[in-house]
Amino acid sequence: MNLFQDRAELAIEAPAIAKTTRVHSRSRFELTLSPTSGTTLARFRFSTQMDAMKESSQPKYRRILLKLSGEALGGESGVGIRPEAVQDMAEQIREVRELGVQVVVVVGGGNIFRGPSGSERGIERATGDYMGMLATVINALALQDALEKLGVATRVQSAITMAQVAEAFIRRRAVRHLEKGRVVIFGGGTGNPYFSTDTAAALRANEIGAEVILKATKVDGIYTSDPKKNRKAKRYAQIRYLDALRQQLKVMDSTAFSLCMDNKMPIIVFDLFRPHNLKRVVVGEKVGTLVTG
Repeated sequence: MNLFQDRAELAIEAPAIAKTTRVHSRSRFELTLSPTSGTTLARFRFSTQMDAMKESSQPKYRRILLKLSGEALGGESGVGIRPEAVQDMAEQIREVRELGVQVVVVVGGGNIFRGPSGSERGIERATGDYMGMLATVINALALQDALEKLGVATRVQSAITMAQVAEAFIRRRAVRHLEKGRVVIFGGGTGNPYFSTDTAAALRANEIGAEVILKATKVDGIYTSDPKKNRKAKRYAQIRYLDALRQQLKVMDSTAFSLCMDNKMPIIVFDLFRPHNLKRVVVGEKVGTLVTG
C-alpha cells in the first residue's frame, strides 16, 4: 500500500482478465482492474481527507463577535442559568479559539430580567433597562467561569463600572486582550437605557474591528415566517439588508440592524445548539443565513 501526498493506493492480485476495466470511479474513490502476466491487478485508489480537513480547519474569519441571548444560557426553558448550556457554549468557543480566531462575546440578560417586561409591570423603563444590564454582567461572569475552567483566558468588560467583578470597557484594552489570545466578553449592554444588547453587539463589533457578527439563535437561520408556527416557511441562505427590512424579518432590532447596514457589517444568523456549528460557521461552511449588503 503506497501513501503519497493526498492519495493512497492498494494493489491486489486476482485471476486474469482480458483488458483494463474501470469498475468504479468517483472524486474520492477509484477501482481499476488491469491485466498482467496471468493475473489481474486490482488497484483501489482513493483520496485521503487529510487535505480537505486541513482546508476546512482554516478559519475564514480572524476576529468575530458572537452575540448570545440570555435565554441561551437558560437551556430549553430559557430561564435562569443552566450549567450544561453554559458549558456547551464554552466548549464551542474554545474550539474556535483553538483555530487562532479572536473571539468577542456580547451576552444578553433575558434569562434573568428584561427591561421592557419590567416597565410593563410598573417599573420605570430606564430603571428596568439598568436592571437588565446588570443581568448581562451576571451571565458574562457565568460564561467567563466556564471558559476559564476549560483553560481559555477570558476577560469581562462592562459598560457599567463595577471594578470588583469586571473591567471597565476600554476599546484599546479590549483589542489588546484579543491580540494576546484572550476571549473578551462584553456585559452591561451599551451602558445606556433604551438600547438593546443587539445594538451593543453591533456597536462593539464596529468598535473593535470584527469581521462579522454571529448571532446565535435556536433556529438555523432566517425564515420567511416563524418555522415553529409555519411548516412551509422557507429559510434564506443569504439576504440583503434592505430586503430583510422591507419584509420586516426580525434579525435584530431596527437600531442594531441599521448600524450594521450603514457600516457594512455582515451578520450570520445560525443555530448554536447544534454540535460544532460555531466552528462550521467560522471556517466558512454554509451554515445559517448570511445578511449582507
